[in-house]
Amino acid sequence: MSALPDPEIEPEFYADIPVKRFVAWVFDSVLLLFISLLIVVFTLFTALFFLPVVFIALNLLYRGLTIARHSATPGMRLMAIEFRDRDGRRFGPVTAFLHTAGFVAASAFFVPQIVSIVLMLTTPRRQGLVDLVLGSVAINRVAERF
Repeated sequence: MSALPDPEIEPEFYADIPVKRFVAWVFDSVLLLFISLLIVVFTLFTALFFLPVVFIALNLLYRGLTIARHSATPGMRLMAIEFRDRDGRRFGPVTAFLHTAGFVAASAFFVPQIVSIVLMLTTPRRQGLVDLVLGSVAINRVAERF
């Protein structure tokens, strides 16, 4: 038995997740592009020679650190979604690193990206390829109590 919300009993946890993940990805990508441009300018354009390496390293740091801290990237927080592991807990540093590494690796190839999108649209828990491998999910964040 899974500690994750059941999509048949509690579908609100998975409502609109693919759309929210896409909007979060766009937000995070634009922010990463802006930070990359700042790095290029502050290195007096030397970083242009290593731009793919700079972008991948920045992507790993940005996603890994923000997911390890909040179980979500800033874009995901904006869209009120977060990751949960197979036990229903927020991501820790190891799971955040594994998910980020899997995401960056899958992003490097066309087929895994398409497979991941299809899975998000068709699986009950709206899991992408990396989510299925790790047993994780992205869910709508529960409102925090004050």
